[in-house]
This record gives sequence, C-alpha cells and structure tokens, in this order.
Amino acid sequence: MAERKKNAFQRLKKGQLNRKERRDLERRLNTEDPGLEIVNRNVAGIDVGNESHYVAVPPGRDPQPVQEFGSWTADLERMADWLKTCGIETVVMQSTGVYFALSSALIGRVQVPPALR
Repeated sequence: MAERKKNAFQRLKKGQLNRKERRDLERRLNTEDPGLEIVNRNVAGIDVGNESHYVAVPPGRDPQPVQEFGSWTADLERMADWLKTCGIETVVMQSTGVYFALSSALIGRVQVPPALR
C-alpha cells in the first residue's frame, strides 16, 4: 500500500521540509495575518512541567508575553495573578503527567477557568 503524502506540519515535525518551505512557513507565521482564525483573544497557553511552567499570553498584554514560572505554590500563585493582570479568561494547559493539578486549582482561585480537553 502506498504511503500517504504528509502535510507541511508533519514534514516539519520530522525535519523534512526543505529550506524554501521552511522560509515560506516562517514568513507566513510571522506576518500580521498568518491565515489562522482567532477564536478566543483572551486565552493563554501553559506548557506544564515538573520543575517549571512556560506561559504565553497574546502579544501586547505584557512586555514579556512568554514567561517561565516555577512549580512551587508561591510561583504558581504569581503566575495566576499575572494571568489575571493580562486579562486572560481561559487557559489551555499541556501536560504529560499530573503536574497540572495544582496549577489548575490555583488558576481557578483567580477566576481563570482552564480549558482542559
């Protein structure tokens, strides 16, 4: 059976894009309108880890829109306060373990519901 043709994202993940395709993709993603529909403007993304969490808010909400926070309670409370200050209404969390539980609970305390799906 013939192998299905991979899309640009699949080839990018495998490192199979050629130089021109990588440049075109980077240029398109860095333009004012990358061709993606914005569904929710007040959302943040969190990459949850064992030792630290990386949090990204939309550009313009903070001079440093991507920040790293430790996984201890004081830093997670600081993260929740920062999200509230940035006007975030929903967060999307990526976690490969149970590390999201405390983050989710602390974020919920400041009325920012996590969107776990």
